[in-house]
Amino acid sequence: MLKKHIFLWLFVLVSFAFTSYLLGDKTNNELNIYSGRKLSLIEPLIKKFENETNIKINLITGKSDAFIERLKLEGINSPADILLTTDVARLLRAKENNLFQSINSSILIKNIPKKYRSKNNDWFGFSVRARPIVYSKTRVDKKELSTYEDLSNIKWNNRICMRSSNNVYNQSLIASMIINVGIKRTEEWIEGLVKNFSRKPFGGDRDQIRAIASGECDISIINTYYLANMLNSKNKSDKKAAEKVSIFWPNQETNGTHVNISGAGIVKGSKNLYNAIKFLEFLSTKESQEIYTQKIHEYSIRKDVLPSTTVSNFGSFNADNLELEKLSSKMKQPIYLASKKKWR
Repeated sequence: MLKKHIFLWLFVLVSFAFTSYLLGDKTNNELNIYSGRKLSLIEPLIKKFENETNIKINLITGKSDAFIERLKLEGINSPADILLTTDVARLLRAKENNLFQSINSSILIKNIPKKYRSKNNDWFGFSVRARPIVYSKTRVDKKELSTYEDLSNIKWNNRICMRSSNNVYNQSLIASMIINVGIKRTEEWIEGLVKNFSRKPFGGDRDQIRAIASGECDISIINTYYLANMLNSKNKSDKKAAEKVSIFWPNQETNGTHVNISGAGIVKGSKNLYNAIKFLEFLSTKESQEIYTQKIHEYSIRKDVLPSTTVSNFGSFNADNLELEKLSSKMKQPIYLASKKKWR
């Protein structure tokens, strides 16, 4: 953990001068974005916005956590106008550090459901990401599956693989469980889940899919867009691995499957506030939402935009209707509980 923090601060300090150089002396009709999302994922949106508005976007991509530390250091003098990031936990962290400003936009309020934006309108979700169970088509009977909580059952002993609890996706899932079933049941769930691990937590969501395909485990929990992108991958090995697993939607009779968002907020002291608001409004339009669904394979925040064909094939599901901002009060507990129960 100490090494991780040292590396993060080194990244922030080394990137300081470089980012200032890239964003420091530009024209007025511009927009400066710190993005925790990869360029390949958001480039279609960037190009479409530039073509439609003639506003030049200066984009710096990197790690979201590093950008949050960077913005804390820069303060009101930051050249950034927008922080674009993944997972509500990072948006909440940025808000807690007083990095975002509240904005008044009837378009954003109309297009984005209440549960996917902050009550003060200082951060907004622009795509929805479901985190269901994924399982081996050959070694798991779908009828055996039911809820997240059931994965702590002894019948799954030595059959589950997961990524680290340090991962923000898992932290948000744990936080949502604390709200839905209480801290005691969540702690018991983590304890049982860890006992069922077939290996030490390792890698990202794609690695869990590969592990199931290779027989290292039978079950995991992943974000669906990872599987969708593997199914559409030019990498034959990844595509073959993805074809060996299937999606199961847990908790359909209770609170629903956990969902999260990617989103953005406008940085306090933004020098291009009008352009920043315009860009966020653009991201909420039907045309932009279709890019999220068709190119990135995430779900839309809008009801009038359908998932991609690949994602549609995963089937429909009942999502947890929790207002994501409520996770804020629980985000410190997942790390403690996971560490206590040895989910590394």
